[in-house]
Amino acid sequence: MTERTFLAKTKELINSLKSVCTNYGLGNDGNEYKIITQIFLYKYINDKFAYEVKKINKKLSEAENFQKCFEGFADEELSFLFGRLGNKVPKLYPYQTITYLHDRQNKDNYQDIFDGTLEQISNNNSSKFSIRTSNGARDKMFDKLSSFILDEGDKPNFCRALISKIVDVSFEPMFGEKYDFFASIFEYLIKDYNSDSGGTYAEYYTPHAVARIMASILVDEKIPSAKCYDPSAGSGTLLMNIAHTLGERNCTIYSEDISQKSSNMLRLNLILNDLGHSISNVVKGNTILEPFYREEKFDYIVSNPPFKLDFSDFSATLDTDINKKRFFAGIPNIPKNKKDSMAIYLLFIQHIMYSLSEKGKAAIVVPTGFITAQSGVERKIREAMIERKLLRGVVSMPSNIFASTGTNVSVLFLDKKANAEHIVLVDASKLGNTIKEGKNQRTVLTLTEEQRIIDAMNNKIPENNFSVVVATEKIKAKNYSFSAGQYFEVKIDYVDITAEEFKEKMTVFESKIESLFKQGNLLEIQIQNSLKSLSYG
Repeated sequence: MTERTFLAKTKELINSLKSVCTNYGLGNDGNEYKIITQIFLYKYINDKFAYEVKKINKKLSEAENFQKCFEGFADEELSFLFGRLGNKVPKLYPYQTITYLHDRQNKDNYQDIFDGTLEQISNNNSSKFSIRTSNGARDKMFDKLSSFILDEGDKPNFCRALISKIVDVSFEPMFGEKYDFFASIFEYLIKDYNSDSGGTYAEYYTPHAVARIMASILVDEKIPSAKCYDPSAGSGTLLMNIAHTLGERNCTIYSEDISQKSSNMLRLNLILNDLGHSISNVVKGNTILEPFYREEKFDYIVSNPPFKLDFSDFSATLDTDINKKRFFAGIPNIPKNKKDSMAIYLLFIQHIMYSLSEKGKAAIVVPTGFITAQSGVERKIREAMIERKLLRGVVSMPSNIFASTGTNVSVLFLDKKANAEHIVLVDASKLGNTIKEGKNQRTVLTLTEEQRIIDAMNNKIPENNFSVVVATEKIKAKNYSFSAGQYFEVKIDYVDITAEEFKEKMTVFESKIESLFKQGNLLEIQIQNSLKSLSYG
């Protein structure tokens, strides 16, 4: 099966699950995303488990009927199989597979069998695949899905419909391929929950072009082991790109996010992208108020922090001795009237700078206004980046690169080993093509344009009106401005001409000026005459 065929079938599967929700009154319901993503997670776990055990057990790989063969395993044989499987994927017992549930659809109280099976899978695998909160509690992988149906008589049929949709499509043929097809599947899976209404998922979603650029600039060498962190992870787009660039087995992912929804999405994203070993490092919590990884240091940090989140409820509690080093530039003021103008992203920038390891690198999405602000916390942070020799470069992105916001953004690149004499500032604001997505317009970069930005930064290439390489002293002289445009040279083109050509041009200029003077004199007379003609009443 080709990647294109597989993607088409998988998207068809997702649409069919959404149809089930619609048929049972849950279309666009607040719980729809839970049902769709959790059933998809169960499907993935089931098929990945089958794929992995077939690789290590000849009897299962050669069996004509996998389910019948698996159900015939003795306890000792099953224990040995699980031992060899390790912690690559959640472990399933024979009575927990999709086929087993499908074959028992005619049983009474089917919803109890269905929900009970998912609960068992969650409990058996909680140590490796559950998300923890900042206080150490662990969540469950699956909700009791039948509970979302209010009519008791509809519950068993709802569960039967879900199982029937996922039993015949198999992900197994694709696990052996090298396609990065799950990135596309995940994007398709959450697209209906990535809007400014309903699920309000837009704040967690970073365009893939921006994520690719950030990863390609950050990772300029291959290293065998790296700790990667996002303090406002959302669904994990930035983390997935940095992990793919480093190699999934070469990195460990750490994340924090205050949203339960985004943490659940991130878990699914990690599993889909062969990063299940990092799920235990996913934390649901308030990074600014109570950072779970307060004293951890990371090799790579990526972040698209919230720009306008209201933090007035806990702002006063941040000014403590334990936070003084972390928030070295201060706590942004809380505006009296405009709560949507709160600059919480400034706290995230400071937290990221505090969390870098001795060889750490970071890429942070910020409002473009940050890079030129003349005073305040913004100016103090930029000054610290220069004085600490942290700034590697800045890319100012095109407007509307994010479909969900009109805020112009730039990306800061920090590096503990940055070269203070060769800071690269890129103005990519004029790149891209504008397309319409629903009610919004979005700017889309071509792959060639993405590479142009990456090359300018990584190769330190100056280009007229696009990129410039500057030293820290120049930046200090410009009030620590990180805007590329302030450093572009103003060029005057000189043209060699003869004395005769010069005389001819001057004659033309004198003639034009004389003509303009005459017109001016006539206009002056007309105005005076008009004024004289005016009379009272």
